[in-house]
Amino acid sequence: GDGRTPEGLYRIDALKPDSYFYRALRVSYPDEADLARARQLGKRPGGNIMIHGLDPNIAAKWHDDHWLFNWTNGCIAVTNREMDIVWASVDLGTPVEIRP
Repeated sequence: GDGRTPEGLYRIDALKPDSYFYRALRVSYPDEADLARARQLGKRPGGNIMIHGLDPNIAAKWHDDHWLFNWTNGCIAVTNREMDIVWASVDLGTPVEIRP
């Protein structure tokens, strides 16, 4: 719930071809360990973490430089061209490791 990208081992648990962003793959965050950690800290864990292409407004102005500022609220954004490659390379259940 802090707008930051979670770290850990997850899986792709949904494919969203009709996402507002250019395609999206939902990451299986939060898992049981994440939920327990959040409860222990008295925090909301957040959720709905996606790997996705660009917001159309960001793409129009920033293109490949979208990474110069934080606009994703914890998601992982890639260019639309990169998203095409990722999209073609994964299925439901594909492991995802997120680390700094």
